[in-house]
Amino acid sequence: MLRQRILTAIVLLLIVAVAVTAPTPWPMLALLGLMTGCALWEWLRLVTEGAAARWGAAVLAVLALLPLSRLLVDGQPALEAAFGSFVLPLAVLFWLTAAPVAVARAQLPSICRPAVLALVGALALAAMWYALAWVFLRHGAAALISLWALIWAADIAAYFTGRSLGRHKLAPRVSPGKTIEGAAGGILAATAWLVATAAWWPDSFGALLLARIGWTGLVVAGVALAAWSIVGDLFESLLKRRAGVKDSSQLLPGHGGVYDRIDAVLPVAPAAALLLMAGF
Repeated sequence: MLRQRILTAIVLLLIVAVAVTAPTPWPMLALLGLMTGCALWEWLRLVTEGAAARWGAAVLAVLALLPLSRLLVDGQPALEAAFGSFVLPLAVLFWLTAAPVAVARAQLPSICRPAVLALVGALALAAMWYALAWVFLRHGAAALISLWALIWAADIAAYFTGRSLGRHKLAPRVSPGKTIEGAAGGILAATAWLVATAAWWPDSFGALLLARIGWTGLVVAGVALAAWSIVGDLFESLLKRRAGVKDSSQLLPGHGGVYDRIDAVLPVAPAAALLLMAGF
């Protein structure tokens, strides 16, 4: 199992490296579109019945992202206005309010029928796709990779801090393995990464954000984004417990599903993009 996990991780990193260094943006946009379509299929797998409908929705999503990518590359104002003024703020509002409440209560509200959950997933994934694609196209590969690394830093540090120091459960009814100490370690590591990259990596997400909100704002943003990454992780755990499964799928050998790997990206990416768009 460990060898399988390592091999899959290496392959994924190579794919990302090829896409991010390509002479045109289309390999990365294609990768983001495929990632979004796979994650949508997995989200629907957790919340709805009917395999054919799930596959159809995922394929339609990928096909729809192709012309949207073209419009984004061309810098169409209508598309940027629609996502920047509506889709991204709505997604951030969900991750700021409804998702934490559901995690705290360890249950989804009664209004969350399968159709509602499917729409929420489509909104969350559309916002994530646009945010990542926008950051890449408008600010470059360094901004995108350093933003992803912030989320990885939070996840890795939370895991090791929780294993070594964890004593107090964070959300025992949702994810018994997560601890308050682990969450604190993840938040500290992500914030440190943001501050460090702002200081020495000129084109990084941290440096771009520093130019807009200053050092104090940067630290606050680091804490908030890292906390949101934990909410995304816990919300997926809630969906999986509701569905009675361990992983969102087995698309990635040794790693579960695509959604398992990007659950923390869903809340962070829209908020990060809005921070850059704000232009303080």
